[in-house]
Amino acid sequence: MQIGEKVRFLNEVGGGVISGFQGKDIVLVEDEDGFDIPMLRSQVVVIETNANNFVRKPKPQTSAVAPEASKPAATPAIERQSLKAAMNADLDSEELDTDPSDRPITFQAKPKERKGGELLNVCLAFVPEDSRELTSTRFQSYLINDSNYFISVVLANNEGAAWHLRWQGTMEPNTKQLIETFDRSILNDLQRIGVQLIAWKQDKPFMLKPAVGVELRLDTVKFYKLHVFQPSPFFREPALIYDLVRDDRPIRQVFVEAEEVLDAMRGEEPLPVDTVDSVDSPEVPAPVPQRSRAEEREALKAAKRALKAEQQAKAAKKQQPTEDPNSHVSKSSQVPADNAPLEVDLHINALLDNTAGLSPAVLLNTQLTEFRIIMDRNIRKKGQRIVFIHGKGDGVLRDALIKELRRRYRTCTYEDADFQRYGYGATMVTIR
Repeated sequence: MQIGEKVRFLNEVGGGVISGFQGKDIVLVEDEDGFDIPMLRSQVVVIETNANNFVRKPKPQTSAVAPEASKPAATPAIERQSLKAAMNADLDSEELDTDPSDRPITFQAKPKERKGGELLNVCLAFVPEDSRELTSTRFQSYLINDSNYFISVVLANNEGAAWHLRWQGTMEPNTKQLIETFDRSILNDLQRIGVQLIAWKQDKPFMLKPAVGVELRLDTVKFYKLHVFQPSPFFREPALIYDLVRDDRPIRQVFVEAEEVLDAMRGEEPLPVDTVDSVDSPEVPAPVPQRSRAEEREALKAAKRALKAEQQAKAAKKQQPTEDPNSHVSKSSQVPADNAPLEVDLHINALLDNTAGLSPAVLLNTQLTEFRIIMDRNIRKKGQRIVFIHGKGDGVLRDALIKELRRRYRTCTYEDADFQRYGYGATMVTIR
């Protein structure tokens, strides 16, 4: 490269004429406005050579010396010296205002895309810092974007009735993001994690992906077991990986309800949760409350106890055919005399001997399970009347019974039981 040659910038818009050099690697390019732009030699390309050996005169230097102290004989020497020497002398006396390191970066590399990355795949990973000392090591949590899409992510954890933000940001395609490093003291805070994300592409057309919201329940016991941390293509160390989105489909965990287990053990097909009678019950059913593992285990135990009692009742019926089958329903049921209605006490103290540590959701499900057992046993007895004693309270159990009647036992009728005997705390169902 020589002074006077016309060049253009390789990775930026613009160009000009070479007016000088700074050292071995910096080229001064004069643009059309007369400003000298320092550029690396590797970032400019010669597009036109000036064969006339053009030499640009250096700019007049500002000197603090008085005019009478300057000598006119020195001017021809300055004009005769090379532009490179003049620029070096100027750098020794004064620092250039246009430092290349101070200029804003305008070039941005395009994100790398891979074959097969058009399907959205996002994972949440936990990596131990030292897998050989699993009982004392700290853990790192990562978000993995294994797709050709940018994603905006919000990650939060649930503490009680509210959610708390842990990380939010944008991830580039085919990258992983360190979320945090933590120890075992906060494992209980990570039992319920919610992730929301939106995917898009930048500066190019793309297929629109639906917004994703996923809730995870982490089994914190796994963080104490070495075999659950497996090799993966994303880390050198073994990792515990949870899929959030796999091939454009959000991964949703399945939470089994105790009554569904009971129906499956009976061989019955459970009704869908969203089945609503458009005439009798236009309102949408209330969502099922979230329960912890301990609550789910207690509800499952209650369902198994009810099934065992039902099996014992069937066995007793085979041995004593004349015995009333309702005698083995539960300790809360009373055998009716003649045409008197069957009374079933649904108070939780009449169903369970110990309710310590059980949440209201578990208690309500236990009462509903007892209600279904009674109804299923008597559903073929046309004209049978059953009084369910639920108490007045806040009306939660009564509303739940009515929704069950409208959803699962639509042929049966119901009304308030005898007020003089039960007050507002009982509902009588007639089998039709």
